[in-house]
Amino acid sequence: MAEVVKMPRLSDTMTVGTVAKWHASKGDAISEGDLLAEIETDKATMEFESFQEGTLLYIGVQEGEEAPVDSILAILGEEGEDVQSIIDNFDGGADSESEKEEKELAKEEKPAKEVEAKEEKKETPAPQPSTSESTTTPGGRIKASPLAKRLAEEKGVDLNAVSGSGEGGRIVKRDIDNYQPAAASVPTAVSGPDYEDQNISQMRKTIARRLSESKFTAPHFYLTIEIDMSEAMRTRKAINDKGDVRVSFNDYVIKAAAMALTKHPYVNASWMEDKIRFNNRVNVGVAVAVEEGLLVPVVRDANMKGMAQISSEVRDFAGKARDKKLQPSDWEGNTFTISNLGMFGIEEFTAIINPPDSCILAVGSIVEKPVVKNGAIEVGHMMKVTLSCDHRVVDGAKGAEFLQTFRQYLENPVSMLV
Repeated sequence: MAEVVKMPRLSDTMTVGTVAKWHASKGDAISEGDLLAEIETDKATMEFESFQEGTLLYIGVQEGEEAPVDSILAILGEEGEDVQSIIDNFDGGADSESEKEEKELAKEEKPAKEVEAKEEKKETPAPQPSTSESTTTPGGRIKASPLAKRLAEEKGVDLNAVSGSGEGGRIVKRDIDNYQPAAASVPTAVSGPDYEDQNISQMRKTIARRLSESKFTAPHFYLTIEIDMSEAMRTRKAINDKGDVRVSFNDYVIKAAAMALTKHPYVNASWMEDKIRFNNRVNVGVAVAVEEGLLVPVVRDANMKGMAQISSEVRDFAGKARDKKLQPSDWEGNTFTISNLGMFGIEEFTAIINPPDSCILAVGSIVEKPVVKNGAIEVGHMMKVTLSCDHRVVDGAKGAEFLQTFRQYLENPVSMLV
């Protein structure tokens, strides 16, 4: 008997998924554990394996299309089995982008289907030359969703000139939205379009939503200090010169922050609306830049790990993030976050708090500058850091005390090894 494979929920914040790539085709025999598709979530692209076996009878979401969680992703069953009744009676949302568009259109114009049925009875005029044979039926009628037809009429777009990207070459809404008319033959000073639109990935949508909620919900305030990194530079060189392990300044920052958090519980806390949650574990999120935005993998129990172990974990996370191989367990459970832009030459900046944390630390670059030590001017290696605080949890004095402890560890890094 045929079974529906639903769009999976691959992260706690995922509401829709995009099929990045299918690894099976209609008619293929699928075994339990076979790789079906790669699904783009709001945080990463993850491989999705089948929990069922059978013949792939139906693909509900084409590559590049998105669908809600629990909608039809595919149908598996016995070869030759009829699945149309399953599709028609499925209570989980539209099974294709074009069907979603038709539902949207039906809400706005209830008689749309009746009008379309009448149009089919009329004589169809001879079609003009088309750029793609797949956008027309054998009878010459253009294959387009009702919503695409209406948008084309409103925008004055000739459907004969549009290539369809929907199932079977059907023209859908995005084809009209992305349509660029052929350049005119008259000379022009501009050789290309005025602009290009890029669809927003699920990851970028989630970043925008979560950071907007954080910025406009949590009352932020900012504390900045300057830290002398001269001693940290000397000890780091001594460690790396041995050749056994290599550590970065960011590893120093993570370790110092983790140890300081154990002494300042308000900074390692979360606002829970009706209570403040004090976290017993110190799990430091490290912001990693990827092409589509930021991912924040978590170094768990960072206060209990040496810098060599921290360095190894962060490098591993960075590689997984770039390859979109991070798993939900890699980015969940942070209690504090560090964002370091020093490697890009940024001397000072402020960061938006990463929920559910109460604070985030923005780390700038190390800069050579004259400093006064023991009444004499000498060259110092100074680094600015800015702590963004949620004022509902952390007051100014508590944030300042945390930064003082953090600075003491970095200016005397041997104390972190005791």
